Amino acid sequence: MAESNFDITRKFVRVMRTLPNGLIEFEFAVGDPDVAAELVMPKAAFDEFCAANQVELLTSEKAAPPDANASDADFHWNLHQATHQRFR
Repeated sequence: MAESNFDITRKFVRVMRTLPNGLIEFEFAVGDPDVAAELVMPKAAFDEFCAANQVELLTSEKAAPPDANASDADFHWNLHQATHQRFR
């Protein structure tokens, strides 16, 4: 059995953008920064959320995209991408 580096005590936030109305759009992950939920909060709530969860802030850039020809390539997208680009 492979050893896992999944650590539920580590929490991650990747800010995707700040909307014109001041809301923060971000990804929140527990244990693995690649498995995240997308959330939107006002700045004050976002700051409180990050402090309460003791998050590690990630850069806005993700790792290189997976192989577009891989068998699971159709599943490598997020909600932000779905609302800002057209899929095949």
